[in-house]
Amino acid sequence: MTARRPPTFGVEEEFLLLDPASGHPVPAAPRLLRLLHGRPGPRAELMRYQLETATRVCDNADQLHAELRRLRQLGSEAAQRCGCQLVASGTSPYPTPGLAALTDDPRYRELARRYPSLTAGSGICACHVHVGVPSREHGVQVLARFRPWLPTLLALSANSPLENGHDTGWASRRYPSLARWPTAGPPSIWADAAAYDRAVGKLIGGGAALDQRSIYLLARLSPRYPTVEVRVADVCPDVDTALLLAVLVRALVTTAVADTQAGKPMPHPPRATIVAGLDAAARHGPAGPAIDPRNGAFIQPWTLVRRLVDHAGPALAASGDAATVAHLLRALKIRGTGADRQREAWTRAESPAQLVAELAAATWQAPYDTAPAGAARALSRQPNHRGSAFLTRRRHTAA
Repeated sequence: MTARRPPTFGVEEEFLLLDPASGHPVPAAPRLLRLLHGRPGPRAELMRYQLETATRVCDNADQLHAELRRLRQLGSEAAQRCGCQLVASGTSPYPTPGLAALTDDPRYRELARRYPSLTAGSGICACHVHVGVPSREHGVQVLARFRPWLPTLLALSANSPLENGHDTGWASRRYPSLARWPTAGPPSIWADAAAYDRAVGKLIGGGAALDQRSIYLLARLSPRYPTVEVRVADVCPDVDTALLLAVLVRALVTTAVADTQAGKPMPHPPRATIVAGLDAAARHGPAGPAIDPRNGAFIQPWTLVRRLVDHAGPALAASGDAATVAHLLRALKIRGTGADRQREAWTRAESPAQLVAELAAATWQAPYDTAPAGAARALSRQPNHRGSAFLTRRRHTAA
């Protein structure tokens, strides 16, 4: 991994399949996957009303952007053929059927047997970013150095304010649902890969996890690929936000590897401070208040975003992504997070059908060109509804 050749990366995204009239989840994934048989990327998830996609391994942001668009459009078109809509939201806006919609898979059945209530509430959707690392030893060091940035990434990606037909008050309602699992949380600081493996083995042996794939750390060594897998984020509302998240994660991983190789001191924020920061990010998104991982004090969230970008700046410059990140962050700040935009759609919509249609359109349609100049031009044409987003609320009753 060098400044000339940034690490490869890829993204796994989880989506909901929603009824276009009632907004309720539709267990259509088996039929949809039969339609897409042989197409690279789509696959089953925990619930039959979910679809997961996985990009190919990518070298640069342009490749990843094209993959994200391909998969979202592929899934959206197949969903429409199955009579439903593909929606990028961390939680379903309307009630889910629980274990009745469990995917018929031996591993999922065992999860449901061991942890029935946790599994029933886990039809939630995330964005997982994989970044290649030189070795598992480097990967463990990356996890430790990544800990302070997890809350900021969650705040930027927050996209799940709605659940069971109402606004929950959270920016990421998905996060507290995930945090109920005993292995979900920030990684610890381990001396080496052997110590990491012992910790994972202890969790599995003690019954806290079914297997390595059930270690739901917010950042972990992938049990399947030679990557660090960052799992903190909600599924992003659109392609460009997903790209922003992935590029930032890759730059942070690159920086962590470089700092390890240079022997720079390891940051040691207390676990309680990181957990408090995650809770604040899930509640408020980048609207704040946030928790400073250095001292546990309240801080403006966008100060932490600027600190993250400054920290990863050399890696972003080396990969050619600095200008794209600057414009996409500006876009996010103007348009709001996915949570802000869901609430705006909730306010405007007069029915579940209208809400689902707007969320589905955002899922696969790029809101602006990701090229820096194009992003700036497109942003000048985008309306900003955030000022009136919270003035009223309509409760949508499913048909």
